[in-house]
Amino acid sequence: MTLIKSISGIRGTIGGNIGDNLTPVDAVKFAAAYGTWLKKEVGKDKVTVVIGRDARLSGEMIQNLVASTLVGLGIDIVDLGLSTTPTVEVAVPMEKADGGIILTASHNPKQWNALKLLNNKGEFLSGADGAKILHLAENDDFAFAEVDDLGVISKNDAYIDIHIDEVLNLSLVDVEKIKSAKFKVVVDGVNSTGGIAIPKLLKELGVEVVELYCNPTGHFPHNPEPLKEHLTDISDLVIKEKADLGIVVDPDVDRLAFISNNGEMFGEEYTLVACADYVLGKTKGNTVSNLSSSRALRDVTEKHGGTYEASAVGEVNVVTLMKKNEAIIGGEGNGGIIYPEIHYGRDALVGVALFLTHLAELGISVKELRDSYPSYYMSKKKIQLTPEIDVDAILKMMEEKYATEDISTVDGVKIDFPDNWVHLRKSNTEPIIRIYTEAKSQVEADNLADSIIAEIKELL
Repeated sequence: MTLIKSISGIRGTIGGNIGDNLTPVDAVKFAAAYGTWLKKEVGKDKVTVVIGRDARLSGEMIQNLVASTLVGLGIDIVDLGLSTTPTVEVAVPMEKADGGIILTASHNPKQWNALKLLNNKGEFLSGADGAKILHLAENDDFAFAEVDDLGVISKNDAYIDIHIDEVLNLSLVDVEKIKSAKFKVVVDGVNSTGGIAIPKLLKELGVEVVELYCNPTGHFPHNPEPLKEHLTDISDLVIKEKADLGIVVDPDVDRLAFISNNGEMFGEEYTLVACADYVLGKTKGNTVSNLSSSRALRDVTEKHGGTYEASAVGEVNVVTLMKKNEAIIGGEGNGGIIYPEIHYGRDALVGVALFLTHLAELGISVKELRDSYPSYYMSKKKIQLTPEIDVDAILKMMEEKYATEDISTVDGVKIDFPDNWVHLRKSNTEPIIRIYTEAKSQVEADNLADSIIAEIKELL
């Protein structure tokens, strides 16, 4: 169906033709390119890589291919087995490893998988490093080790527990306060590794857990992207169980969404807003999110006397700007929390612990907390791409059409109107144009998105 190669890794659908899909040959080639680059980069005789995967059906197959390829290059492997993206990111520096690979296609449906690549800090690679790996893969520029120099695989399935301990030890996570609140929480783990990690964390926090889709079979019970239209089951169950809130994660547990006590979406955008509100209330500092994120983070940051700045979309871009601005919390509007005190990566476990501490300290309901924040409403839509569509030309035409408005071309085209905004960009992970809008009502946000889509289709 499709294979997407980018500086952040390789992502595609399982099966089909070599070079068109994520076939075993493509997985081996890209793993070999990463291993070859890593050996050159670190300049050591012995290189170690941490590997973990989400629960999707192709995960074990892809992991065996990738791990064996790296062993063939003479690289040692620390195999975490079923894990989460942030857990692998935490494990890499703890193991003093030279790199890491997470086998997950994040929010994509079950037919997808991907290789996400990390450096020795457990952070995503820079664009320059990603480009070098793509070049190696395209030219088959790798040589394998002789038999006496093959790598070895060691297994360590303790890292989710280790990760949880690291979260519980954070200075702004008040375990006793959360325990005293006696929360009841419904968890939707979309039958992936969030179904392991999030209930474990909550039980350590003294939370009563109602599990929904927490069996890591890889058979996703609904579209795994945590959007409102996919989350009717948990919304209904929160009301039925009279729970304080619902928690939803994507298959690799780096995105986090909450359901309010009335069964309504708290709003993926407001995950970061709430966590930042709590952190900034305790520690003065700055924040960063990407261009497609809500203005609400800016408002909350300025309320606490901090400075907000927006980066291009993509975790590595957010992290780069966070380091530059010395931001104490940041992330992406898709529910991704980046809290540097633990590591520079989106981490749903950290988000859960910070949010519950905030809620316990305030002593109010999740709905009351949501009502306390500035009300912005977002629409997230997409246009499917075909090979003949020239995305760059379309974006240029839209930029020229709205040249009198406040325009940013840092990442695609963002048009800031006085009362709303629209952000148009080509996805890094799917063959689509993403259209994000934000306004002061849902109807206005939806209408703006539909209007822009109609304009683009007219151009097509």
